[in-house]
Amino acid sequence: MNHGHFTSMPTPQCKIGFMPLTDCAPLVVAKELGFFKEFGLDVELVKQNSWASMRDKLSAGVIDMGQLLAPMPLAGALGLDKQCENLIAPFVLSRNGNAITISRDLHTKSAIGLNFHQGSEASYLKPLIHELKQKGEKLTFATVYPYSCHYLQLQSYFQQAGIAQSDVNIVIISPSNMVSALRQGDIDGFCVGGPYNAKAVREGIGVTVATSIDIWPDLPEKVLAFKKHWYLQQPDTAYALLKAVQRACRWLEVTANRFEAARMLSKRDYLNTAIDIIAPSLLGSCLTFPGAEPRSVPAYNRFTCCHEQGSNRPDNHDMSQLYRYFKLSFADQLDQKHLLQLKLEDIYSTALYDRSTNWRMQSNSALRLVK
Repeated sequence: MNHGHFTSMPTPQCKIGFMPLTDCAPLVVAKELGFFKEFGLDVELVKQNSWASMRDKLSAGVIDMGQLLAPMPLAGALGLDKQCENLIAPFVLSRNGNAITISRDLHTKSAIGLNFHQGSEASYLKPLIHELKQKGEKLTFATVYPYSCHYLQLQSYFQQAGIAQSDVNIVIISPSNMVSALRQGDIDGFCVGGPYNAKAVREGIGVTVATSIDIWPDLPEKVLAFKKHWYLQQPDTAYALLKAVQRACRWLEVTANRFEAARMLSKRDYLNTAIDIIAPSLLGSCLTFPGAEPRSVPAYNRFTCCHEQGSNRPDNHDMSQLYRYFKLSFADQLDQKHLLQLKLEDIYSTALYDRSTNWRMQSNSALRLVK
């Protein structure tokens, strides 16, 4: 099968890091269904334990590409995360997918008026937060990485209810350790991606009160990233990888395929988790409370949209939105003119495509399609 003309044969072997999360699905699908092989690639998917580990191995060249949190390359470009400097992320792997889950104990103490079918604002926490403040105590919430959509969404969740960040503790925990931390009472809640919210609900220890769609929908969540130097050495390998993952994303747009994707993800090499924990979010269903009817969230996990050309391409709107949240949360000194100086290819190397699938390198800093 001819998938387009490449200027040279792609590198036969490539290591891609992934986190055991539901939204690693495009990488797993591309591997399991042979899409990488069809584009002449021998890809090894390498499971990582934390976002910091993913960042460090990508920076050190231990892996060639990595599934990254969308804000990580931006943090590197802005000088906020030195280890993320010189990373480019030309491809949006997923949008949405996160949720905020609180402990059953916190739900019992404070959850008055929660509307599980619409997503709840954090105002239900204010009386308890005030009470704890009088005792010199705080609620503790966990997120996965300082420069992450999870961290920014958790902040926004509190801000929208008039809760000051100083009134709660926010700690960093790797996704796979979130549920055990909640079970042990080390934290009162967390913001994380699937399948860990559903896992907490299935185990009867958590209540999911909001999704990322309720807070700020459809911004990039995960991206596929690599070092600029690696790309400049072998651009055709990058093109082939992006085409294979693009095909997987489109395959995932078919609802009938998503249960099969959950089966793939459940394997030991990937999430090593039961299908009834993985499948709900893929099928547009948010588990909220043990025994309760799930909430319908059709775009819970979004990988692309067949009706939108280039929907996996990060654009200036995405950058502007993420930058605005960074400015509010981390870097008040950054101004708008600094953003304008950050050309798109400095952070997200443009990856445009169409049915011709005819690629070549047009500049030293951007991936572009030549029709």
